Amino acid sequence: MKRASSVLVLGATSAIAEHLARHLAARGASLYLTGRSGERLTVIAADLRIRGAAEVAIEQLDVIDRPALNGIVARAAQALGSLDTVLFAAGLLPDQTQVETDPALLRLTLEVNAISAMVVLNAAAAYFERQGHGQLVAIGSVAGDRGRAANDAYGAAKGALEIFMSGLRQRLHKSGVQVLLVKPGFVDTPMTAGFAKGPLWASPERVAQDIVRAMDRGRSVIYTPWFWRGIMLIIRHLPERLFVRLRF
Repeated sequence: MKRASSVLVLGATSAIAEHLARHLAARGASLYLTGRSGERLTVIAADLRIRGAAEVAIEQLDVIDRPALNGIVARAAQALGSLDTVLFAAGLLPDQTQVETDPALLRLTLEVNAISAMVVLNAAAAYFERQGHGQLVAIGSVAGDRGRAANDAYGAAKGALEIFMSGLRQRLHKSGVQVLLVKPGFVDTPMTAGFAKGPLWASPERVAQDIVRAMDRGRSVIYTPWFWRGIMLIIRHLPERLFVRLRF
């Protein structure tokens, strides 16, 4: 990953993806950015060109638009002339009380955070498998490590994504394709603007730095910041009879 590369970024208007794209642009990468806001994509693309990106193409895309999503990998590869990396950073963190009473929002949460990601990553896996190299990167969450009352649908979606990424990693092991799952803890982004912040919170730039480092090193799974690995190790191993009584 230290060389210039051709990268498809889905959810490029998210804070983590934008900061990561800045690092890639500084390396001279060619970028194909998608997001729901065409106006915001245009602003980000202009900034990335100034930062050194070899090429920046944009496409306004909602990941729940199934026909458009199905062809995104092919369109990005054609526009850039090649494709080395696919990063799925789109996400939806719903209000839990609304999820509990709104079946449509529950389905949307699963669609955005899990199903859409799987569709793109599956298409990219086939492309990279034929090519003989490439890198798949997906933004998961520590929420996927264990179901919690505070975000059960979101956590379930991220847990499903982790299992899917594990399957892809095994499938592509002999194909020269790297598969990286990123598991951030609390990140201070517009999506979490309504949450009270504390010492466990990280900036999107900190998370982006960790992702770039993991991509360079060919890692499979990372927690970011690093201390979340220990925190989640404890949470995962709490006995269920104790865990169900906790509120956090």
